[in-house]
Amino acid sequence: MKYRGVSFSVASHAAWAPGLDTEAAWQAWARNPFTIAGQADAAVSSMPAMLRRRAGFVGKMALEVAYCCLDGQTSIPTIFCSRHGECTRSVELLSDLAQGLPLSPAGFSLSVHNAAAGLFSIARHDRASHSALAAGHGGVEHAVIEACGLLADGAPSVLLVVYDGVLPEVFHAFQDCQEQPFAWAWLMQPASGNAADTISLSWGNSDTQDVAATSTELQPGGLEVLAFYLRGDRELLHTVDSRRWRWERHA
Repeated sequence: MKYRGVSFSVASHAAWAPGLDTEAAWQAWARNPFTIAGQADAAVSSMPAMLRRRAGFVGKMALEVAYCCLDGQTSIPTIFCSRHGECTRSVELLSDLAQGLPLSPAGFSLSVHNAAAGLFSIARHDRASHSALAAGHGGVEHAVIEACGLLADGAPSVLLVVYDGVLPEVFHAFQDCQEQPFAWAWLMQPASGNAADTISLSWGNSDTQDVAATSTELQPGGLEVLAFYLRGDRELLHTVDSRRWRWERHA
């Protein structure tokens, strides 16, 4: 049963993944989703080269869509949402530690969950607040609630960046969905007076567990929400454990 909800509008959006770097390519994917794969780096041409070289594969995807979505705007709070973050860097550090090798301070600083958010802030000399969030299969929904909280507190806009990559081989036995490399961003604003521009997210308890949530064929939650947005669907139901999330686009 629904017991709470938030509403917002999307002023601009951007998405990037290996092989999917145009609006037309993303629309084609949304109509007929397929497993995204590849190791091509996002260009992140808007970021100074010295900082861009520090970002990893996953971080560059996040930075690419963040820059594209803001298009030069500053002083906007940002929320970076990733289930696994720079997991590959963390595994590399742990492997070095297990072998008794010295750890790289730079490698550690770039393995933390807010690494991309920090690089974005530093590169743009932007002191607006930023945060990094991880909440499992429901990460996007929790990030949207966080963003709407900032809007309710008076922020005119909030940048939401959602991104993830494939897991390192050592974790393959534990993955519970079809992990894929992707990133997308929304510039969120308070719900407009035009209902057609409004997206609502509500949530409540579910009496049943979502069996699909343990399937390795399941799309990551971030891609499910992106497909809902790009297709212009009226509704998306997303059940995680005992929580049911309902996305709605108003017409």
